[in-house]
Amino acid sequence: MLKVFLTIMGSFLILAFLGVSGLIFVLNKFGHDLPDYRQLADYEPPVMTRVHAGDGRLLAEYAIEKRVFVPLRAMPRRVVNAFLSAEDKNFYNHQGIDFFGVGRAILINLRNLGKKRRMVGASTITQQVAKNFLLTNEVSWERKAREAILAFRIERAFSKERILELYLNKIYLGLGSYGVAAAALNYFDKALDQLSIAEAAYLAALPKAPNNYHPIKYRDAAIIRRNWVIKRMLKDGHVSVEQATNAEKQSLFIRKRSDTQFVTAEYFAEEVRRELAKRYGEEELYNGGLSVRTTLNPKFQVIADRALKNGLLAYDRRHGWRGPLMHFKKSDSNTSWSKRLSEIEPIRGVGKWRLAVVVELTKTAAVIEFSDGAKGNIPLSQLKWARSWEKGEMLGPVVKLPSDVLTEGDVIPVEPVANKSDNSLSQENFSLMQIPKIEGALVALDPHTGRVLAMSGGYDYAKSEFNRVTQAKRQPGSAFKPFVYLAALESGYSPSTLILDAPFVIDQGQGLPKWRPANYTKKFYGPSTMRLGIEKSRNLMTVRLAQTIGMNKISEYASRFGVVSNMPQQLAMSLGAGETTLLNLTAGYGMLVNGGKKITPTLIDRIQNRHGENVFTHDSRACDQCKASFWTSQSVPVLDDIRDQLSNPASAYQIVSMLKGVVDRGTGRSIRSLGKPLGGKTGTTNKSVDAWFVGFSADLVVGVFAGFDKPKSLGKMEQGASVAAPIFKAFMKEVLADSSATPFRIPPGIRLVRVNAITGRPAKSEDKKIILEAFKPGTVPTGEAQILRGTTSSGEAPALGTGGLY
Repeated sequence: MLKVFLTIMGSFLILAFLGVSGLIFVLNKFGHDLPDYRQLADYEPPVMTRVHAGDGRLLAEYAIEKRVFVPLRAMPRRVVNAFLSAEDKNFYNHQGIDFFGVGRAILINLRNLGKKRRMVGASTITQQVAKNFLLTNEVSWERKAREAILAFRIERAFSKERILELYLNKIYLGLGSYGVAAAALNYFDKALDQLSIAEAAYLAALPKAPNNYHPIKYRDAAIIRRNWVIKRMLKDGHVSVEQATNAEKQSLFIRKRSDTQFVTAEYFAEEVRRELAKRYGEEELYNGGLSVRTTLNPKFQVIADRALKNGLLAYDRRHGWRGPLMHFKKSDSNTSWSKRLSEIEPIRGVGKWRLAVVVELTKTAAVIEFSDGAKGNIPLSQLKWARSWEKGEMLGPVVKLPSDVLTEGDVIPVEPVANKSDNSLSQENFSLMQIPKIEGALVALDPHTGRVLAMSGGYDYAKSEFNRVTQAKRQPGSAFKPFVYLAALESGYSPSTLILDAPFVIDQGQGLPKWRPANYTKKFYGPSTMRLGIEKSRNLMTVRLAQTIGMNKISEYASRFGVVSNMPQQLAMSLGAGETTLLNLTAGYGMLVNGGKKITPTLIDRIQNRHGENVFTHDSRACDQCKASFWTSQSVPVLDDIRDQLSNPASAYQIVSMLKGVVDRGTGRSIRSLGKPLGGKTGTTNKSVDAWFVGFSADLVVGVFAGFDKPKSLGKMEQGASVAAPIFKAFMKEVLADSSATPFRIPPGIRLVRVNAITGRPAKSEDKKIILEAFKPGTVPTGEAQILRGTTSSGEAPALGTGGLY
């Protein structure tokens, strides 16, 4: 017996020695030069940046790996338990390697030899963390050994909660989802705490091979795997029998993320993305997990997009039909019209319209066919607008037959016609549409803070990503004039100052032609008040005024209000010959509305890092009283106004009053029908190349631009009042529909006096056209007034040319 005992003990010692030696060998061979696992203590996985509109809805997400990091303490136990049952039920009981699991996997794999079944693994969650964070996906014994060593070390260094948190936020679960939170959104459009047992079990079934359990491609396999997880949850005591039975019966229903969660504002979102990239760099933008709250008002944005599109389409229709998108020749083969139509590559700018091909023409309609084989009609009434576009900016003959516009085989965009009975969309009758060549932009902002509330940078983002609000530098024309008149008011003039409206000629120097600016009407009106000069947009008066006060002062005001920097001191600049962006010009008007206070246009209210800490706020005012934890009837905090004062508030109000006159009696009078206190100014450049309207209410300023990207004339009869002003009107009509008529705020020191609207002198009893004029103290006219005449080149006859901007 002693001999047997000694033999057993000797064998045991030899085996122990070999085991220890083997372990030392493994540790020595694979344990050195391993990645530093301690970096996991401060590890922050790549997290996507989320951009929100002003109402909290999502505007955009930017990421290389779409991941939403959720702390383990915020994850529902149902989700955590599902992953533990599926991946590592002994997670809280092992030290990095589950030896019982390894033994069980070896036995199963031996039993399955020759049965062509997939090898069963036994990697713990800790091992998967080691592999995913510190190693590669290489399939080898060496990698497994390194993984096991790291798993031991990780378990000694970190808590189970930290390891599990890293795992659940790191793993890839298919459909571009990294981490369980992103997967819940992408598969079920739900937050983690809204997942059912069946849904949580399905997500837990995905880590090993998400593509093998695709919910659509491999639906049956996905359900089998999900139900296996549910059974494991039942066995581990995480769900009851009833819960497990009900969960297994549920269908696997995938719900894509709802479009209603996202606000559509492509130009705005791209502008925000550029600002974030410039401020923080691409790495932080796509991996840093920033939370961005923007200034966007989704309601305003929808109205802005619609108003701009409709306005550009209206202009385009006034200028006739340019022809189909393409033409199909009659085919000798049996290929149907619809089949040929379905093979067309998507056409940018078509948007929500449908593509159709003309298959027959009658005397009263064009018969069209869609890619799905369905047919419809374009009645003659919906073709009347489509007169041909002739050379010389002339429309062709009146449309009398559908064949005057279309031919068989034409590929055209169409949209359903609204039924007159109930305003529903017809399934049979359609209207001929045309993608406009003209482009435009609209921006709306808060004049008191500079917060951009809506931004439409073009007709269609899919057609062109170029943002005409911020990137297009164009001549503003007469839309610049308010800053000329502001400089004059700051120099001591008043709205009743008389300025000569007569021919004006300047000698530009040897070899250069005379400069002869002219009014849009090509007429001269004699001495007129400054108010009339801006209301009727008189070029000759503006030039004389600019010459008198000096272009250096006007240039300084243009720079001060952020409209044009380093503007050349030439008289033509007073008529808007300099270049600016729509955003800068609109912000300049905002500073007039708010009483001459400086604002900086912004698209972002606040930026938080992944830990919820504010790293940027647009409003930099300090407010310690705003941080009160409880409401105890304390007084409302009063914040200091730290905005720079750019002009006398009284001068700014005088300009606002004069621009209200533009809407009431001047070039913007088409907007008067809205019945709200509004002001604004049209702008049109030489040969009607650029059309503008910048207008405002007491608390909202809106700028509109329209023109071709490759500058050319909009047409002889087109101007800011006909192209841009209707877009402004459509926008303001909807935005202000439910708002009260807020008057413009009058600053201290302004005296309102009844004056003759033509002469600017105090009103008499017999005067018919009387207005209330705003005067500063000591500037109310009392008698005869001098006329500001300016100086021109001597010996020149009255100028009748077309020069200048209007």
